[in-house]
Amino acid sequence: QVQLVESGGGLVQAGGSLKLSCAASGRTFSSYAMGWFRQAPGKEREFVATISWSGVSTYYADSVKGRFTISRDNAKNTVHLQMNSLKPEDTTVYYCAKSRDSVINRLKSAYIYWGQGTQVTVSS
Repeated sequence: QVQLVESGGGLVQAGGSLKLSCAASGRTFSSYAMGWFRQAPGKEREFVATISWSGVSTYYADSVKGRFTISRDNAKNTVHLQMNSLKPEDTTVYYCAKSRDSVINRLKSAYIYWGQGTQVTVSS
């Protein structure tokens, strides 16, 4: 099985930056795309960003486009989410996920492994 562990969450002022990291362990021997999602209380888990196995292709939700950047280091089995110009509405729990495929995908159904989440709080 695969385990995903997020880190880097915390409290930041509006307009500030934060970098999330996700470390994968276990049976991570095949190619796969990775994604970041977030979920606020009472809301559906929302797509944020995805990156292909090669790292060449990325896709972002309109709400974070131009502010967030997803990247990966396959040699270290890690994926990152650099978050700039943070807004209070970005406050929620962020999750990383591993896809069953190597191509980018914004649908939750494409992802078969999920981390436990890391809290991001943006103050006014």
